[in-house]
Amino acid sequence: MKAAIHTFDSTTEFYTDERCYVVENANDENDPDLSIARIRVKPRVTTQWHSLTGTTERYVISSGKGRMEVGDLPPQVVTYGDVVVIPPGVRQRITNIGDDDLLFLALCSPRFEPDCYVNLEDGEE
Repeated sequence: MKAAIHTFDSTTEFYTDERCYVVENANDENDPDLSIARIRVKPRVTTQWHSLTGTTERYVISSGKGRMEVGDLPPQVVTYGDVVVIPPGVRQRITNIGDDDLLFLALCSPRFEPDCYVNLEDGEE
């Protein structure tokens, strides 16, 4: 791995079928152990049920207020500074229950690749 600085660029934000907006802060094959993305969920939006195969995901809430549903845990309110750990293969979704955008970093190890994403709604993948 080489030293690097990844400059945040909000113009690269894209909308996903998961019902959220993503900026890939760092997702590089030269750093396969970790990827970082900034996720934005609009007010009153719930992301789709999904899991990641072979990848642990961590949400670090940076602003807003959400209701996190992960695995068999009861739904829980998450706010600034909270960290949610989502093991591989565990279902998850988050709802923005605030009036402003919900923002968080998604840290994936190993790094996120589209092939690891499993849509758990409507029997789709």
